[in-house]
Amino acid sequence: MKAVQIVKPNDLRIIEMEKPTIDEHNNVLVKMTAAGICGSDVGIYHGTNAAATYPRVIGHEMVGVVVEVGPTAKKVKVGDRVIIDQVVPCGHCYACRKGRPNVCGNLQVRGVHIDGGYREYMAVPDTDCYLVPDCLSDTEAVMIEPTTIAVQCCSRAQLESEDTVLIIGSGALGSSILRIVKQFHPQKIIVSDIDDAKLQEALQNGATDVINSLKEDVPARCHELTDGYGVTVSIDAACVKTSLITALQATGSAGRVITMGFSVAPTEVNQFVITSKELDVRGSRLQNRKFQDVIDLINAGKIDLRGSISHTFPLTEAQKAFDFVDSHDPSIRKIAFTFDF
Repeated sequence: MKAVQIVKPNDLRIIEMEKPTIDEHNNVLVKMTAAGICGSDVGIYHGTNAAATYPRVIGHEMVGVVVEVGPTAKKVKVGDRVIIDQVVPCGHCYACRKGRPNVCGNLQVRGVHIDGGYREYMAVPDTDCYLVPDCLSDTEAVMIEPTTIAVQCCSRAQLESEDTVLIIGSGALGSSILRIVKQFHPQKIIVSDIDDAKLQEALQNGATDVINSLKEDVPARCHELTDGYGVTVSIDAACVKTSLITALQATGSAGRVITMGFSVAPTEVNQFVITSKELDVRGSRLQNRKFQDVIDLINAGKIDLRGSISHTFPLTEAQKAFDFVDSHDPSIRKIAFTFDF
């Protein structure tokens, strides 16, 4: 079967690999039908994702159809359309015992530490499969996974209706976070970005205020919009060198700052801006069993992921797709691979 493998940074290849077979543990065989490109996939391709190991079949936004089940599979049946959980925890370390398997001390992530979804077939446990809502196409369904990331970061932020929220970045991740933040009905949702078109979309999708960070001072503007206090929650969905200090400065006393980046490059920060306001700075990684939460929101009509995919490529044109990502074309929102080749 065909697969996309990053042999080493900036070395992407279409390879042939053996089709997997099911066993007692990986008791479901899934024929892949769609997979998304995430910023972390781009980071693995370019060698800037500190968590990745090489060579690696990447892809963790994984949708397919069940084509074979073993006798121990109870959750799904042949013909079911499913999205696959990317988190593979050990189940016994401190984090797992504390109910946080997404940061398991022995964590394996499909597409990062072990092979992921950019291949024609995957054998996985049925417990890692979730039924795709009928209202979504296969390509649209890849958006379920980034939405779980948004649900996770909002959970880490402990959002309440009295909060004022800053979302830094209005790309695919920031847009997913905006969808979920709206569910908490905060007092304000402020979105910052460098692209006016994306900011206009954010306003159309529920932001109360937007800031172009190339034209305005984001912390100063956040304080203006919150009567001088600062936002109570900042979520960094841009994960660039200056975004953490921006979030810290924009957040008022007793607020929460959620960081999601994976860069190991030094970034500016100082203790005073945290200690003086007694800020909580919290990482948010992956998701902690949030797939069904997102699917329930979709089925209840509370979020709509239709129309989120801006471009599709067949998996065999993966190099072309990643080159297109690197072009930073302003039309890019979310790119999905198809397997119809």
